[in-house]
Amino acid sequence: MSSTPSAAASTATISNFIRTIIDADLASGKHRSIVTRFPPEPNGYLHVGHAKSICLNFGVAREFGGRCHLRFD
Repeated sequence: MSSTPSAAASTATISNFIRTIIDADLASGKHRSIVTRFPPEPNGYLHVGHAKSICLNFGVAREFGGRCHLRFD
């Protein structure tokens, strides 16, 4: 048994429900582009949840050729 992953496993793309919905909306013409935003909370310190959110919002925008706005209150 080999310890290296198979070629099929290494080329598989990871998807989730958010990317699936975006793919469907763009393919159907419901939306022409994607715009996301990251609104940090003004009443507390940044935490790991913020890191996940900012990675998701900026990453999805970059992946689909869209924009991401950083909102300040």
